[in-house]
Amino acid sequence: MGPEQSLGAPLFLLLLQASVLLSLPWEDTPGLTSFLGNSLHNYTFSHTFFCQNEAPMVSLSEAFGGDQLFSFDFSKNSRVPRLPEFAPWAGDQSDLQAIDRDKQLCQELQKALSNFLEGQIPEARGNPVAEVFTQEPLEFGKPNTLICFISNLFPPNIMVTWQHDGEPVTGSSPVFLSAVDGLGFQAFSYLNFTPSSTDIFTCRVSREGNLFSTIAFWGKVLSPEACAPWGRGGKVDEHLWRRSPLPFSSHPGLQQSPQGLSFPFPTSLP
Repeated sequence: MGPEQSLGAPLFLLLLQASVLLSLPWEDTPGLTSFLGNSLHNYTFSHTFFCQNEAPMVSLSEAFGGDQLFSFDFSKNSRVPRLPEFAPWAGDQSDLQAIDRDKQLCQELQKALSNFLEGQIPEARGNPVAEVFTQEPLEFGKPNTLICFISNLFPPNIMVTWQHDGEPVTGSSPVFLSAVDGLGFQAFSYLNFTPSSTDIFTCRVSREGNLFSTIAFWGKVLSPEACAPWGRGGKVDEHLWRRSPLPFSSHPGLQQSPQGLSFPFPTSLP
């Protein structure tokens, strides 16, 4: 019996366990069902586990109608609300045992499937696409929040850093990862700030071991020549601030974001 055949029965049993866990009644999460109320007839609530060999090793994301509500901090055994208005429902701990079972099952499946498929199919990777925009309508001098939205993300292991006028910025939120249709992922990072007319913020998305990062700009609209890796001495358009998305560029490596431009950069650039 070859290795593929010998793994068949264990994989079947693991998948059977998964189907049983996925069929658990909603009563296992009373806090969430109380929050969602009768809307379950019209919307979808997703409780998505994923595990991998890279950080984060295991993650849980919960979304309602496609919008992420919570991630889960496994070091503290608690939910983390993506937005402050979700905080009142983040304290529910009635399903911690179910979450622990899901974690163990996910890791067992990941280990078994990795051994089974190693050398059989190539690893799939997506090039992240980033956009930066404000949470509230832009008013100079009024506190606001910058949102860095990252899509086309697979596998879900990234590092997100912020810069203001070329200098590193601290105090951003943790990166919130969530699953989307098509077995991909998206991510959000938040930065509180008070905008001024001279600001240029950058959100840099990188992966360990990759030679390139994706960078999205927000602020004075930059020409491609001003920030492209092949020419950094271009002009900056001082007068134009945008609140709505720009059309995507036809350049294969360049995407326009709501407040500027987003494209791959060598990680060695400052």
